[in-house]
Amino acid sequence: MPMHVDILTLFPEMFRGPLTESILKRAQEMGALSVALHNIRNYATDRHRTTDDAPYGGGGGMIMKVEPIVAAAEDIIPRGSSSPMILLSAQGRVFNQQIAAELAQHERIALLCGHYEGIDERAIELVVTDEISIGDYVLTGGELAAMVVLDAVVRLLPGVLGDPDAPGKDSHATGLLEGPHYTRPPEFRGLRVPDILLSGHEANIARWRRKESLRRTWQRRPDLLLTAPLSEADRATLFELAQEEAERRPEKRSSGEPE
Repeated sequence: MPMHVDILTLFPEMFRGPLTESILKRAQEMGALSVALHNIRNYATDRHRTTDDAPYGGGGGMIMKVEPIVAAAEDIIPRGSSSPMILLSAQGRVFNQQIAAELAQHERIALLCGHYEGIDERAIELVVTDEISIGDYVLTGGELAAMVVLDAVVRLLPGVLGDPDAPGKDSHATGLLEGPHYTRPPEFRGLRVPDILLSGHEANIARWRRKESLRRTWQRRPDLLLTAPLSEADRATLFELAQEEAERRPEKRSSGEPE
């Protein structure tokens, strides 16, 4: 089944570029994805289409008003629907590949883009079912975060990437980072492609790629090794990598000074 995504935003034009290029464009053209952009401002009822106001209790910035958000959500999402309404928020659960895979199972999701200092808490209580953050930093609005979530989810839809096995090989898909990749030419400025990748021996290449995936994860994101599903062979490879690293280190000074 194709996925439908509703995006509730004050700035729908921000999505025009991403939705008409690359994977998101392909997904729509092949019928795997449909996207509807909804301008929250159209649901404001006053003459000036006001969607924000000063916060009660004082403080800086403006707050998105509850009425337009709830009106938009209730108009867009069918009554009784189980489709998630996701607020892109710095206070949400931190987005990762597992959450992307979780969302890719839905036939329909809605992404609500906050703005200014945030949205009225009553809108969260009434229509929001989930809050997602793309990292521990603050953006001006939820639009860029929504694009990140959309891209990560859509590339997991069946057939979108062409190679059905491609998503399972991505960094984080297996709990590890991917190893290095190479393509032609076989040599460039004295740097050669590893001979094993030119050997045509599939089993040896698979073992090399797994080892390099473990190496890169160990070097760059060792925290991932605490939760990644590792086989006994993987653990042996990590021990081997640790030995290789120890052999490369210069010997400690006889004075006992740290390296």
